[in-house]
Amino acid sequence: MIEARHLRVLRAVATTGSFSAAGRELGCTQPAVSQQMKALEASVGTPLIVRSGREMRLTQAGESLVRHAAGILAGLTAAEEEVAAIAGLRAGRVRLVSFPSGSSTLVPTALAALRAAHPGTRVFLEEAEPPASVELLRQGDCDVALAFRYEGAAGAEEWGDLVVRPLLSDRLVGLVPEGHRLARAGSVAIGALAGESWIAGCPRCRGHLVEVCEGAGFTPRIDFATDDYPAVVGLVGAGLGVAVLPELAIESVRPKGVRTVAVEPAVRREIVALTLPDLAQVPAVAATLEQLEKAAVR
Repeated sequence: MIEARHLRVLRAVATTGSFSAAGRELGCTQPAVSQQMKALEASVGTPLIVRSGREMRLTQAGESLVRHAAGILAGLTAAEEEVAAIAGLRAGRVRLVSFPSGSSTLVPTALAALRAAHPGTRVFLEEAEPPASVELLRQGDCDVALAFRYEGAAGAEEWGDLVVRPLLSDRLVGLVPEGHRLARAGSVAIGALAGESWIAGCPRCRGHLVEVCEGAGFTPRIDFATDDYPAVVGLVGAGLGVAVLPELAIESVRPKGVRTVAVEPAVRREIVALTLPDLAQVPAVAATLEQLEKAAVR
């Protein structure tokens, strides 16, 4: 294998015409130059320099290697500078996947702070709900996944192979129309909504809603299902049903025609940022996780 340090020595010998002059240029001794040239010739398996008395000339192989050395060393220098820029957060790229309510609340604050602190770091955002977002991370299609799971949910997804950065505990609240019989209640038992028409969210949220309601002794009649939180609020506001939404989701919309009520027993989802162990050591990824954590402070 050809080493870069040997190529630098070869180029110095070719430029200066002697081991001694090459040593002075490189800041090392003549024997050290001679030793490295022997190591280079051993690695390529052919002589690179012909010595005749005090004169020295390159063999055909030596000329060929010197010709390539300039481009190789220039490429290595450029690579070193680029890696140094990434390590110093003067450059870099982070691919972030988030669920919608995280995209509209936590992500903007975090990315604005990241850009202010490290303007050379670029973040690309894509939306996906867990577990799809977590699978994108495991497949190498993103660097950070903003995800959630419900506390105590049956078959909760395992993240043991990932770096988990806890962000916040997000409580679910009930939404009822302004004229609803429970609109002014401080809190309601979820069983009190057994006979209502329900509006459900994403598939994971929908499954968890059914699980919670069945735990309270009834199966919810879901008349509408939508992943769009403003649509949920609009449907409730129009008197078409009731819903439960995470507080983070309500924060991202402007509720109109609805009232929020605390639901008992309390139901929470754990919001986290996930990455792979090796990626957690990448400066731009670590900085993104840090800013997401700061943005989650409530």
